[in-house]
Amino acid sequence: MNKQEILNKITNEDDKLLVSKMLDKIEFTNRRNSVEYTDFLDMRQRQLLEKVLKEIKHTNYLSSGGYKIAERTVIITYPEKLADILSNNNFDYNSILSVIRITLPNELKGMYSHRNYLSGIIKIGIKREKVGDIITRFDGADIIVLKDAEKYVLEGLKELTRFSKAEFTVVKLSELQVEEPKTEKISIIIPSMRIDSIVSEAIRTSRAKATEVIKEEKVFINHELVIKGSKEVKTNDLITVRGKGRFKVGEILNSTKKGNLVVEIEKYV
Repeated sequence: MNKQEILNKITNEDDKLLVSKMLDKIEFTNRRNSVEYTDFLDMRQRQLLEKVLKEIKHTNYLSSGGYKIAERTVIITYPEKLADILSNNNFDYNSILSVIRITLPNELKGMYSHRNYLSGIIKIGIKREKVGDIITRFDGADIIVLKDAEKYVLEGLKELTRFSKAEFTVVKLSELQVEEPKTEKISIIIPSMRIDSIVSEAIRTSRAKATEVIKEEKVFINHELVIKGSKEVKTNDLITVRGKGRFKVGEILNSTKKGNLVVEIEKYV
């Protein structure tokens, strides 16, 4: 199957451009015997590209966001001559990813959220696809960026008033400070273990709105895109609703007189 045949199957123009760029990188990999990589991808984009990779039977690739549970990742494609090295996890991700560490002054510790860091990045004109996960802490944040954008992001953030008293350092991926995520347990009452029912209660919206969110391709179960509201969810499944948060499905605690289920879920806060 040639490139145009693949692109003709895609109706969304942004997706078509994304796939086209990846196919070009695979061509460069094969022609130049070089390692190539995408910009950062969200979960929906990653799944789209992995679907295409499977379709064209291209297996020489890796996916990483710098740490095990990263939401935003890059796809790295490599030539056959490097297959033995890269497929055995011997690739140095520090060669393409960088970590900018921001340490806040005492008077600002505990006051900045993910939004404060992301809005700062947007303010200095950095495209979102050049930035991976932003891992926040009480005393600051670790921001994962593409290596080739490191200098521009670093210098831009230093110029912002909100970070004028902060300390900046560049560290390796092995030095990432990933804290155990905080969760709160809540009980929801649902008619069934369908994903649309759980999303509706988890993000406190109507069933119709939950269905709309699923159709907009914003819902993932264990990092896999969900396209049908009837999809059954199981205990310990991790649900991500883009823009609304993450939830882990717990046990069915009880059932009501009307036959509804009382389910415990953990909300990541």
